[in-house]
Amino acid sequence: MGEGPVMARVRHRRGRYYAAITAVVVVGVGVAVGTTVAGANAAPSTPLAVPVPATSSASTWSFVPKTATPIKHVVVIFDENESFDHYFGTYPYATNTDGSTFHAKPGTPTVNGLYTKITSSGPTGPLLTKNPNGMEPQRLSPAEALTCDQNHGYTPEQQAFDNGKMDQFITYTQSASNCAAGTNEFFQPGLVLDYYDGNTVTALWNYAQNFAMSDNNYDTDFGPSTPGALNVISGNDGAGYAVSASATDPATAAHVTDSSVGYVGGNTANLGTIYGDLDPAYDECADNSRSATDTNPVGVMTGQNIGDLLNAKNISWGWFQGGFAPTGTNAAGAPVCGAEHENIGGNEVADYSPHHNPFEYYASTANPKHLPPSSEAAIGHTDQANHEYDLSDFYTTLQDGNMPSVSYLKAAEYQDAHPGYSDPLDEQNFIVNTVNEIEQSKFWKSTAIVITYDDSDGWYDHQNSPRVNGSNDPTTDQAVCTSKPVKLGSINDRCGYGPRLPLVVISPYTRSNYVSHNVTDQSSVTSFIENNWLHGQRIGNGSYDKIAGNLAGRGGVLDFNVRPQFKPLILNPTTGAVVSKN
Repeated sequence: MGEGPVMARVRHRRGRYYAAITAVVVVGVGVAVGTTVAGANAAPSTPLAVPVPATSSASTWSFVPKTATPIKHVVVIFDENESFDHYFGTYPYATNTDGSTFHAKPGTPTVNGLYTKITSSGPTGPLLTKNPNGMEPQRLSPAEALTCDQNHGYTPEQQAFDNGKMDQFITYTQSASNCAAGTNEFFQPGLVLDYYDGNTVTALWNYAQNFAMSDNNYDTDFGPSTPGALNVISGNDGAGYAVSASATDPATAAHVTDSSVGYVGGNTANLGTIYGDLDPAYDECADNSRSATDTNPVGVMTGQNIGDLLNAKNISWGWFQGGFAPTGTNAAGAPVCGAEHENIGGNEVADYSPHHNPFEYYASTANPKHLPPSSEAAIGHTDQANHEYDLSDFYTTLQDGNMPSVSYLKAAEYQDAHPGYSDPLDEQNFIVNTVNEIEQSKFWKSTAIVITYDDSDGWYDHQNSPRVNGSNDPTTDQAVCTSKPVKLGSINDRCGYGPRLPLVVISPYTRSNYVSHNVTDQSSVTSFIENNWLHGQRIGNGSYDKIAGNLAGRGGVLDFNVRPQFKPLILNPTTGAVVSKN
């Protein structure tokens, strides 16, 4: 039901593999690939029964697919665990008492934030002075960037919504009062209500000033990272199940019970919804999985995802994640994903998180052994890597001129923004370095960069989301969900939309300094890819892509009726400040 703060800290206190580095763009590893690491990851009983895909014909690699818009490349930067109000609640007003200075451009539009108006002395309104949660939201400074993780489970988030009153966040999603004990993570009473401004999340505010953002974008479902990750590639976290970690063929293995899976009728013989965080079955780097003695089940998804649809049309794509490249192998020959970095608090954090990688839940798009691409030219095309890559491979293919049509980027954990082990400042370093490289590449003029998030972390957001799909599971659902019928498919535990999330789009094809109020969600990313490359083909099987708001619709974050702005906006990755607009 979502990973709590204590679990997160334990999971990331591993042995140090190599010294921390400050460069973001190239992920280094200090244990050579092929090195045997004794005791690292539990040894698998037998290898997974998943065939390695044959390399696709090189004649398909030069194929340039037609698109419905001028966008020939989309890059999805999919970060972790932030609500809209937590990052943009007082946009465009920053106090400028610390951190990086931010001054909004004249005429900057306001957002549906924590205020009713912005005065010369700052934002004002009842949400800031008489909040229904019983405490008032407080501004967090850059010195308080590394905070405790909040509760972001499927049920607690619904309870915090209190049937739309939005007044129970302290009770149900705030960190435990002792969450910071023995750590350098920041906590104060009422933390779950608190927010950053442009003096901390400076780069995102500057991107919003020069491109487009949304104040009406939502988590497809309530719940933590895994459902959000599945929804951004398929619009569906239903039609899944759990199996024993020792299963050699997850496709045929017996289904088992797990608190992260809601089976239809409570019967494991059926399929169900993966509404919590469990590691993917098709990943031999999954924490402690593949072991005959491991008791933690792993997850399997059936049906299709966007990768399957793109493969059918020979359209290049890839998922690029920090720490995906193995640092060695264990005694049984299984990969070890042991790369680590230090975050701003000096804490060692494992780069790779298996349950943040949605394609590893599907047999059709998995790379269980984390095999590298057969060549740089093969990146984005089907070969032994099966479209699953280390983050460093993205920068390689970008520099060498072979960037795939569709790229999903997942930062190493210390830079993915997830509270408890990451933070807005480390995240900013990753985002800015990445965006700067893309903007200075030959692909910039035909690229859309979409920055969004997998869940809210349970952080307060005052906006009650539209409920477009209900659920009526008496063991998990509250009135906010049971009051609406299931409209997408027939499986429960997919109640949505969930909490509001940030969405920023950087492209020559946006209005400058624009705030879209169109309703969108994580599956809108899937829908845009389908509309742009696949003639509007849909995944089906109850996917949210059927009803997803259009990123490029009238009033959307992409606009093909305005004059393109091809000049790159270069920011400083440390401060988030504008360096140049060439």
